[in-house]
Amino acid sequence: MDSEKILIIEDEENILEAVKYTLTQENFDVFTAIDGEEGLTKALEIRPDLVLLDVMLPKMDGFEVCRILRKNLDMPVFMISAKSEEIDRVVGLEIGADDYITKPFSMRELVARVRNVLRRASSQTKVNDLEVIKCGELEIHLTSHKATVRGEEISMKPKEFDLLYFLASNTGRAFTRDQILKRLWGHEYIGDVRTVDVHVRWIREKIETNPSRPEKLITIRGVGYRFDG
Repeated sequence: MDSEKILIIEDEENILEAVKYTLTQENFDVFTAIDGEEGLTKALEIRPDLVLLDVMLPKMDGFEVCRILRKNLDMPVFMISAKSEEIDRVVGLEIGADDYITKPFSMRELVARVRNVLRRASSQTKVNDLEVIKCGELEIHLTSHKATVRGEEISMKPKEFDLLYFLASNTGRAFTRDQILKRLWGHEYIGDVRTVDVHVRWIREKIETNPSRPEKLITIRGVGYRFDG
């Protein structure tokens, strides 16, 4: 089995070498770049399984690199930054980052989270190939565009179903309201992000045992929503 390829885009040499050494010891196939432009070029050439991307980079910052990667490639992007402000984490998630860690960090934590992101991406690919997603008593049938709870079909508006399927097919991954709006309502949508909150509330009333204490469709404070399978 081929080793998974990881591209590290980081301009601090000591961090770059330490992360490269650690991931190589974990049997990953590691590539490196020291600025945004070089990193973007290598990502498009190598097509790695995951990109470890610093935010503060020469020539092109990590946010811009992430935006371009998201438009051209389908792979997890894990952002690294010296910044710890919540706004930076939210911006990273809004532009499509799969995870975010701030310096300084332990190598053990980094490896664990990298493996988690890769595992999640792999399971997401498998789930998206399925016609039916099952979560306890809930089943979501893509082809027939219906959802059932304990075998009974529940009435859902098209956007409710689309939102439920989108989150359930990305189990464990948090999405911001803006990400959801752009994905399901389109980039030209000019309505309020509370549209997402309203649809989430409607869905919870139909799939949760106790909608006021949801166990499947979870609110991530300061970020958005996540589906827990």
